[in-house]
Amino acid sequence: MKKIASFFLLATVLFLSCEGPEGPPGQDGLYIVGQSFERTLNLLPTNNFQQTVEIPLSIELFETDMVLVYRFLGQVDGYDVWKLLPETVYTNSGEFQYGFEHNFDYVTIFMDFSSGFNFNDLFPSDNQNQIFRIVVLPVDFVNSSNIDINNYNQVMEFVQ
Repeated sequence: MKKIASFFLLATVLFLSCEGPEGPPGQDGLYIVGQSFERTLNLLPTNNFQQTVEIPLSIELFETDMVLVYRFLGQVDGYDVWKLLPETVYTNSGEFQYGFEHNFDYVTIFMDFSSGFNFNDLFPSDNQNQIFRIVVLPVDFVNSSNIDINNYNQVMEFVQ
């Protein structure tokens, strides 16, 4: 019995005194969990004020992932300003909304207008050369963290 106890004592001392090599350095606090891409679109009457873009094959999209679309508004003090869709714009001739829908392979970005909207009141900056950023986030991550998807900068902290 003394031999068994001595063996366990020796094994415990050896086990506790062993130290392995340090692992590779990690990226403290940075977890890349989402992906994004940008497209510049013209939402013209000839295409019913909508365009469909294909999600790149390099982005692995699961049915449970959340797809977000942001519209580039310009720069303020040297910083990009992005707005989450849907976004409603109010004008003198009515209102219109930028919106989107998606399926597994495509995202369709469109403009939706209030009844009686005067299309002649649209400025080229309203529907031409619009920059959109499409962001794909795992829904489990979004549900498990305190991320505010309306805050573009906070979302982009978790995107590759």
